Amino acid sequence: MEKNHPPSHEHVDDQMYKLEVNLDDIPGEWLGYVMDLLLNNGANDVYYTPIFMKKNRPGTLLQLLCSIDKLDAMKDILFRETTTLGIRYYPLTVHRLERDYEQVETEWGTINVKKGFYNGQLVQWAPEYEDCKAIATSHQIPLKEVYAAVRRHETR
Repeated sequence: MEKNHPPSHEHVDDQMYKLEVNLDDIPGEWLGYVMDLLLNNGANDVYYTPIFMKKNRPGTLLQLLCSIDKLDAMKDILFRETTTLGIRYYPLTVHRLERDYEQVETEWGTINVKKGFYNGQLVQWAPEYEDCKAIATSHQIPLKEVYAAVRRHETR
């Protein structure tokens, strides 16, 4: 199994921000567009949660995580591209595991695997979904079979 990315070191990142907006009057098509814009401009994570707002109106809670240096860019996108009139944001600390990567050879091809270490011990081991999906699609086999093949090579 050969490595294809340099490892990262476990650390606590205390320069992160979480931003939130409640949206009850935005077309669903816009949400995917906004997510892409946020991610392409430096958001670490973006997700949506269905909520109920005033007067029992259904809405969407948009939340994102970004580094402090991306805060203004994220606010700019949210104000320009959504229907929100206000953004809640607050500092957040993120503990990031040390990460290392390896490649696993299966009978159908190579799959990249991400490993996470906590205090020097391997605690996470996950095949890259897109690699597994591509192999499942090209070989017309169930995705779960690809994952099972990769798991047989797990090196805990």
